[in-house]
Amino acid sequence: MAERYIGLMSGTSMDGIDAVLVVIDGDQLRVEAALSHPWPTAHELHELCTPSDNEIDRMGVADNLVAREFAAATHALLAKTGLTPADIRAIGSHGQTIRHRPQLGFTLQIGNAALLAALTGIDVVADFRTMDMALGGQGAPLVPAFHQAFFARPGTLRVVLNLGGIANISVLPGHANGVYGFDTGPANTLLDGWYRRHHPKGAGYDAGGQWAASGQLIPELLEQLLAHPYFAAPHPKSTGREMFTLDWLDGELAGRPYAPADVQRTLQALTCHSIARQLPATPEAFGASQPKTELFVCGGGAYNTPLLAELASLLPGWRIANTAELGIAPDWMEGAAFAWLAERFIKRKPGNLPAVTGASRPAVLGALYPAG
Repeated sequence: MAERYIGLMSGTSMDGIDAVLVVIDGDQLRVEAALSHPWPTAHELHELCTPSDNEIDRMGVADNLVAREFAAATHALLAKTGLTPADIRAIGSHGQTIRHRPQLGFTLQIGNAALLAALTGIDVVADFRTMDMALGGQGAPLVPAFHQAFFARPGTLRVVLNLGGIANISVLPGHANGVYGFDTGPANTLLDGWYRRHHPKGAGYDAGGQWAASGQLIPELLEQLLAHPYFAAPHPKSTGREMFTLDWLDGELAGRPYAPADVQRTLQALTCHSIARQLPATPEAFGASQPKTELFVCGGGAYNTPLLAELASLLPGWRIANTAELGIAPDWMEGAAFAWLAERFIKRKPGNLPAVTGASRPAVLGALYPAG
């Protein structure tokens, strides 16, 4: 029987809340409606991503703020579709990650799920990452299981690349074994942060990569940034904005008088080279003789034409498209994934892939917060 679920997602870029309504009928999923709800301000959330004073009180206030804005996004989506809370089986809420420390065995997403359930009148499934971490996993990325369920194709090596604040890949070899995925490193988090520092009255991000395109690559800086040990670390692995910060970048620049646009151009190259260097070396490694190789891009970076052109230049022989070709627009992929994860919880089905996260076994992910 077909059921409706809503996925709510705000990623490391904190550029808005994605609310995605999907219809799930057995092994079929369709996006019925979606919207992006703007944050009234993300300043407090950005600050919580870095250790500082009075964190517990500030986190408590932010926890409720996130829930209220997630509820507002849900109400806007229901108004757009003419549906009522009774039409929705459950909400899958990713929450807002403010700290991800897999090396210390914890991750933290805020967004008071009990308050969200009370404000929407819809059951909420949240806290998807901690069971995976309890089983020794990274707790992230979780979307490769969704990608495998709907986008893997026999005889084709497919990679789904999410260009959010952090870039992550799902490698789908086209057969049942060998699926894996991980965070490759920074995508928009450094690009947006550097842009905002130098354009405080701008849009908040380098629209279309135009500012980066105006700069010149700094080869020695690129190689210096690529020497970060995270890029050479084996997977399973995951990261967040806590590792790739402007403070880290400032330390790497060490007061050298590079033109800001040239640094932005080099940060774009960092995203592209770190992805290309961590993709499968040869398609034959995945059990098929010369399979098709396809890269499908989602996330906000899917609209950054200069970045995609640079990535394509580093991946000759790969066909590159955005995920609209797979039936889900780039903006709505992660929201749809968390709607699906909520359905997996309701049906008591595993939501993780141990080969991706490093968990000791598959597990049902999440916790239920009933509305009534």
